[in-house]
Amino acid sequence: MAYCNCTPVTHQRPRTVSCAPTKNGPVCGGLARVFHVRRQTIARWIVAKVRRLPPLRRTLAPAQANDVLELDEMWTFVGTKARKCWLWTVMCRRTRQILAFAMGDHTAETCKRLWARVPDAYRRCHSYSDFWQAYQALPHATHQCVGKETGQTTHMERWYNTLRQWVGRVVHKTLSFSKSEAFHNMVLKWFIAEYNLEHIGPAGPSLTL
Repeated sequence: MAYCNCTPVTHQRPRTVSCAPTKNGPVCGGLARVFHVRRQTIARWIVAKVRRLPPLRRTLAPAQANDVLELDEMWTFVGTKARKCWLWTVMCRRTRQILAFAMGDHTAETCKRLWARVPDAYRRCHSYSDFWQAYQALPHATHQCVGKETGQTTHMERWYNTLRQWVGRVVHKTLSFSKSEAFHNMVLKWFIAEYNLEHIGPAGPSLTL
């Protein structure tokens, strides 16, 4: 499905929506039919769930001096494919966690907004991206633009494949898509928070909603 990849826990607790995504679960309309409620009700449940998520920084493992960051971006759409919305992300290569993400256009302004969201401890680390011109806005002392053949952004690119498997609304050919940028952003925040917590290790924080 999409994230609305939310799987109902039980019919006895219809207002409890599991945080665990399902690859082929029902979209909002499907959940509405299961629970015999309106789609707007399902949307309100999801909004309430996302509002209880911790800040993304609280889902991260502590930075280490030798950490390496990978940056990349992918296009998604809201409503129609004519309304492109780019997802920018930063990954820590060691932990495979997403340190920050930003939604916006394909310009340096969105890239700067992404970098501003990276925790200070990680911003001192060396980072890699492709040669897209927007990355020239990053600190030249620690950032390097490289070709795909170097493999320096392989993990970040691979993560986008994972994202497409779990979140139907970021697949280019799909019947599941977001109708608003706000909901698009919420669904991605939900997935990233869950993903980070799964990769933080047994000693890391847990998410209780």
